[in-house]
Amino acid sequence: MNRTVVLWLAVGLFGFCVLPWYVLEDGLWSFEWLDGYPFDTDYAPGLFLLLQGEKLWLAPIPLVLVFPLLIIGATKRHAMFSRVLLITGTVGLLYLLTQGFSIGIRGWNSELLNLFFGELGDRQFGFGYGAMLVGTAFLFFLTTGIAARGIVNGDVFVVGAIGFVIALVTLFILYPVLNMLSSALQTNEGVYSIRVFFSKFFSDKIWGLHCLTENRSCGVAWNSLALALCVAALTTLLGLVFALVATRSGLRQAHFLRPLTVLPIITPPFVIGLAIILLFGLSGAVTTFVADLTGTNPTRWVYGLPGVLIAQLLSFTPIAFLVLIGVVEGVSPSMEEASQTLRASRWETFRTVSLPLMRPGLANAFLLGFIESMADFGNPLVLGGNYDVLSTEIFFAIVGAQNDQGKAAVLAIVLLIFTLTAFYAQRRWLGKKSYTTQTGKGDSGIPATLPRRILYPSYILVALWGTFTLVVYGMIVYGGFVEVWGLNHSLTFKHYITAFNFNYGENGIHFIGSAWDSFWTTLRIAATAAPLTAAIGLVTAYLLVRQNFGGKNAFEFGTMLSFAIPGTVIGVAYILAFNVPPIELTGTGVILVLSFIFRNMPVGIRAGIASMSQLDKSLDEASLTLGANTWRTFRSIILPLMKPAIVAALVFSFVRAMTAISAVIFLVSAEHNMATSYIIGRVENNDYGIAIAYSTVLIVVMLTVVTLTQLLVGKSKTGRRSTATPIQAA
Repeated sequence: MNRTVVLWLAVGLFGFCVLPWYVLEDGLWSFEWLDGYPFDTDYAPGLFLLLQGEKLWLAPIPLVLVFPLLIIGATKRHAMFSRVLLITGTVGLLYLLTQGFSIGIRGWNSELLNLFFGELGDRQFGFGYGAMLVGTAFLFFLTTGIAARGIVNGDVFVVGAIGFVIALVTLFILYPVLNMLSSALQTNEGVYSIRVFFSKFFSDKIWGLHCLTENRSCGVAWNSLALALCVAALTTLLGLVFALVATRSGLRQAHFLRPLTVLPIITPPFVIGLAIILLFGLSGAVTTFVADLTGTNPTRWVYGLPGVLIAQLLSFTPIAFLVLIGVVEGVSPSMEEASQTLRASRWETFRTVSLPLMRPGLANAFLLGFIESMADFGNPLVLGGNYDVLSTEIFFAIVGAQNDQGKAAVLAIVLLIFTLTAFYAQRRWLGKKSYTTQTGKGDSGIPATLPRRILYPSYILVALWGTFTLVVYGMIVYGGFVEVWGLNHSLTFKHYITAFNFNYGENGIHFIGSAWDSFWTTLRIAATAAPLTAAIGLVTAYLLVRQNFGGKNAFEFGTMLSFAIPGTVIGVAYILAFNVPPIELTGTGVILVLSFIFRNMPVGIRAGIASMSQLDKSLDEASLTLGANTWRTFRSIILPLMKPAIVAALVFSFVRAMTAISAVIFLVSAEHNMATSYIIGRVENNDYGIAIAYSTVLIVVMLTVVTLTQLLVGKSKTGRRSTATPIQAA
């Protein structure tokens, strides 16, 4: 019998016969269920529930699960092999989902089922360990059967990976988002109405152009679009400049740029906004200095488009840098040397050889900057003033006096239209050209130094932006050591003592500060989410770049969907979708981990696509020719050459989990409070000192993690010399 089938049969039987079928009241990571195991009906496995005459609707599941025993001894080429596995996987998944969604905590979930079958007289809670493993077994029975039919060359790993990612995307992106967006068609009474949808969609508040003819603000759609285009273009430019100076300038101090560009991404957005207000607000240090110097009255110019633009540039330039640094490093020096050998100047070489090979990275950086700006919530909330954008309007539609889910859903659809249009434009710009720069052959060339017309302006821009970044962070650090930020600047440690106090007792260290609980919870959840985010993102990137299969474009769209929608909507969508059976996650740490994985996964995908686009497919073909399977090729050949993308995915997913705010507001609970939720609570109570002190501690922790991640993962080894002697300008 095929080893893959045996493996998943064992997994399914283990889940049904050994592990609790339903969700644990004390949390997924609790083991208190062992006390009453296996006869306590709340914690019993599916087999023991049936033996006790409970939950009889589970009876068909083991019958379907053992159906593959019919093909014991059969090979993959046997006619019955794929047929049995397809039937097992399809019937098993359909039945598991149907009974899960049909029966809830009060019996039948539908009044129609209640009328047809009568009162159930029983109930069920959400799926637990056992149901999760059984569902996974059914899924891989299905994908193995599909592979046996010769789909995607009959590769079990590739088909299984595609099926697994599709299942995850469907369950944790499409289902909650569609569940949320369906409310766009509903009236306040819950009745579906197309007319109500169109009246909200074409609202003057969304599409108004009064700013062109009157002294009024434009609609939130145009405001968001203008801001996103500016942010995407400028962050891509800044990210490219920093990446070029870090890798192509010959500057010995260039390695200091890496932590400097990562600093803004590891800071809660509203903290950057507060620092900008302290600098450029009505009573800000820079504003009052300029006013005194020029004899003019200070203004509130920073509130609105300028302030949000500056804050988003600080926040999102590191994303562009993390994507582009690997792409710039991946450009083959041999191609540049060949160009110069043919008497092209360094400027012509950069313009016609180096820059075109960076197009995948530039396109992905622009797309991520555009989407991040569209979905950003913290910066517009602090600095937006009268400049309304879609993300904040969605938030106020949900939690404000309006309490209008339909309006929030319509605004989310508008935002989604913009982001999908940007995605399509990016695909069109890249076209079907090849950007391969690494072929597996030895390449000991030296990366070309930048031409002077690029080098010197880059130095100036890096110096100015780096200085500005340091000033902003200096204000943040300073704010944690003063009595009252902006009023009383007497130095004190009381904010750090209040948040992170501890003492030694007979039983060891006692953490008595008010911030410790949220700190340890945040660290644990971020450390759990980061490797899972990177793994799923890079596997998805591999499937998109290296494999051809039907529905590939729809597959890619699904993986980007969660990134295109604001975290506010994702948070509410998760609450609505996962608050009842069959998936009950509200109030647990798992729902936070899942929201971070699927919110941040697209960064790993885009970084992986940009990096993998430069790897020649002959590397895969050579490995497969020598007898390695696809999984071994991916693990031993592709992944070692994608270390910049791995670092980008790990770093970004970890720090975003540590600093996320929009979705977290809706998903935290008393038991699982996150750092950003704690900080924003302090801000609401005007405890700015504690909020900034906590943010400073987070910055130090995340810088340490980023450095350790880069050291552990290392750099991709392409056989090149690491030092370069600057060549005189042509």
